[in-house]
Amino acid sequence: MSDDPNTDHIWQRDEIESPCIKICVVEPTSRLCTGCLRSIEEIGAWSSLSGDARKAVMDDLPNRTKLITKRRGGRAARWKR
Repeated sequence: MSDDPNTDHIWQRDEIESPCIKICVVEPTSRLCTGCLRSIEEIGAWSSLSGDARKAVMDDLPNRTKLITKRRGGRAARWKR
């Protein structure tokens, strides 16, 4: 990818970007990703969702935090067995 600011417009997209933060651990009770709080189905369908559907998911994400019973993952969780 070029560092030329005159070509940045080529890489810009009008669609809503994924909320993925690369912490991909699905909590078994809620079946939500502990990183982005999307369901497995939403993650799988994200690239084909309409802008309105993506916006609806994004708007609902703050409400999902309370659905996660255990918010852990990564190396730290593996060491605490």
